[in-house]
Amino acid sequence: MVSYCVSAGRLQQFLIPGVRRYHVSAALCQKRKVAVSHFEPNDYIQYETLQKKIDIVRKRLDRPLTLSEKIVYGHLEDPVKQDIERGRTYLRLRPDRVAMQDATAQMAMLQFISSGLPRVAVPSTIHCDHLIEAQLGGDKDLRRAKDINQEVYNFLATAGSKYGVGFWKPGSGIIHQIILENYAFPGVLLIGTDSHTPNGGGLGGICIGVGGADAVDVMANIPWELKCPKVIGVKLTGALSGWSSPKDVILKVAGILTVKGGTGAIVEYHGPGVESISCTGMATICNMGAEIGATTSVFPYNHRMKKYLSKTGRSEIAALADEFAKELVPDEGCEYDELIEIDLNQLKPHINGPFTPDLANPVSEVGTMAEEKGWPLDIRVGLIGSCTNSSYEDMGRSAAVAKQALAHGIKCKSQFTITPGSEQIRATIERDGYAQILRDVGGVVLANACGPCIGQWDRKDIKKGEKNTIVTSYNRNFTGRNDANPETHAFVTSPEIVTALSLAGTLKFDPERDFLVGANGEKFKLEPPDADELPKADFDPGQDTYQYPPSDGSTQRVEVSPTSQRLQLLQPFDKWDGKDLEDMQILVKVKGKCTTDHISAAGPWLKFRGHLDNISNNLLIGAINIENNKANSVKNALTQEYGAVPDTARYYKKHGISWVVIGDENYGEGSSREHAALEPRHLGGRAIITKSFARIHETNLKKQGVLPLTFADPADYDKVHPEDKITIAGLKDFAPGKPLKCIIKHQNGSTDTVLLNHTFNETQIEWFQAGSALNRMKQLQ
Repeated sequence: MVSYCVSAGRLQQFLIPGVRRYHVSAALCQKRKVAVSHFEPNDYIQYETLQKKIDIVRKRLDRPLTLSEKIVYGHLEDPVKQDIERGRTYLRLRPDRVAMQDATAQMAMLQFISSGLPRVAVPSTIHCDHLIEAQLGGDKDLRRAKDINQEVYNFLATAGSKYGVGFWKPGSGIIHQIILENYAFPGVLLIGTDSHTPNGGGLGGICIGVGGADAVDVMANIPWELKCPKVIGVKLTGALSGWSSPKDVILKVAGILTVKGGTGAIVEYHGPGVESISCTGMATICNMGAEIGATTSVFPYNHRMKKYLSKTGRSEIAALADEFAKELVPDEGCEYDELIEIDLNQLKPHINGPFTPDLANPVSEVGTMAEEKGWPLDIRVGLIGSCTNSSYEDMGRSAAVAKQALAHGIKCKSQFTITPGSEQIRATIERDGYAQILRDVGGVVLANACGPCIGQWDRKDIKKGEKNTIVTSYNRNFTGRNDANPETHAFVTSPEIVTALSLAGTLKFDPERDFLVGANGEKFKLEPPDADELPKADFDPGQDTYQYPPSDGSTQRVEVSPTSQRLQLLQPFDKWDGKDLEDMQILVKVKGKCTTDHISAAGPWLKFRGHLDNISNNLLIGAINIENNKANSVKNALTQEYGAVPDTARYYKKHGISWVVIGDENYGEGSSREHAALEPRHLGGRAIITKSFARIHETNLKKQGVLPLTFADPADYDKVHPEDKITIAGLKDFAPGKPLKCIIKHQNGSTDTVLLNHTFNETQIEWFQAGSALNRMKQLQ
């Protein structure tokens, strides 16, 4: 959805170096041409093309379209011939842009380098937000991160310059907040190498989290394939009020749909209740849609989005969106595959957890439940911010709560941290006094980065193994996610509820009915917070942290030292030998929840995201072995000794033994990290057989030449013993929709043969046969 204009590009070259460059007036190019962002003045929004493709598909299908269908089908490579059936066919799409955070960008850029292509084909950006560890506070942590990660930042900056990718330096902020402030717009199709990319749906775009290999396809100008999503409608009525917040909408939806209820579907919000939610509030709801497995989530274009676009310096985009508004909302009479209705008038504040984001508890009930379940009532730390809740409005509502406490002479009983979503948010809340209020109540303002949300937290107040409770405004609360302590009971809620609970210091506090005690000994009740959704003055942009890619980066050197422990150039994976996969050893039979955090842990392992061999030392160390109910302890079939999962995998690889993993439900839920697919492939894994997969992880496995297969009968999972051997038969006739056979050879010599389903299409089968999607790309060049 972009085009090019030479005159504006030439004029841009004469702008003063070092000053933020805003796009040259569209009038210099052609009437009604509007740039996609301030940073890409030569790329234009193509609503006309979107509209034409929508009209073609609407006529072909002869029915009204949902909003998500309009945007997705409006980006089809060939809307005339594309086979379209929700939940069945694979669509070939042309996304508008790519966004990568620094942890995943390393592998994505290493794969792009391996492709041999000279420059990215679509607007693309790298955002440095994952490698900054929360330790002492914003400035100190940022300086430390720049020093520790200098090699990686230099690699990403120079790779961006060479291949035409914009580079947001450390301290810029969290990728999703920056996308919302600068790049998302109604009707955009954006893919990002982070599972919370759907945040952009709050601005009316279809923004989808993917692995790095998918991003490479788009950057290489290859059509991107996506299984045609089903559409779940969420009709909102009534209006948010009091302590209820946008976060409570998605916490409620997560409780209804569970962590896999949205798999293979786009969640589309609509109805009169939408009007009571701010643009950044809508982004919060879409962001955490990743926790229900949804492909993405989206809201229809409305006046709240227009207001946000204007406030962030994009009034021209808002004006253009107004002209095409009928294509940026669902058609009247459109139908959804499933419909959920939520009355916002009846919605109460929620707090979800612990250990899973879909365990929904009303705040009024969680204290009693904690007593019954043995969850620690005492709150050790309250943490607000993250990509989910770090907007100006979020910070303002938290500050409104904190201000009441200060007026009564009290501070937080729990430790309290604040993470601004971007440099722009940080600078603006400093200017407007919110940051100081939050400090005065006992808070510590951290760097503009992901920090504790992804495990980048040098936590000192407890020892590993100590049972404790934390409350956050984050999105995920898997075991060990925030601090690597499996005994930390993490709960997810809104920033204002985090603040209120941190003041009380206990889960057994409901701000709607309970009282706090002021410094004078008198009881008082917190009033529901009230704050502006956007600053009255313009946003303060803060420091300029963006690096433009040069128009020609061909002379730029990108160096990767062969002795580096952080970066490693990639070697092609071996291609399929044309035979069935016979007598594979079972590396581990996984029991229960196995997220990408379990498969490829974050936290201290983030420093190896650009070095495949080193990071493979965390393979499946968090998965529970059904044989002994232990993590990172499996029996080596050759030595009969128990050892770590990565060590055992390396032993098998050294001895030429292929292996397979047996998994449970929704295997690979959570983060989009493709390392969870690269690592098993690198260490000799050939297949993952489960009851079911999370969408992104299944695709990532396919991209790397690993077979993600599911038991046709989920009960067949119980037929497999960890010491059995597995043969996957029928690969010579591998075809879309045709099951494969799994021959289970038991220790006593008996066998069971069961059917395995798969979702491979013809292109994906070619990836497997070539050894990986990247290998296939090279073959086609």
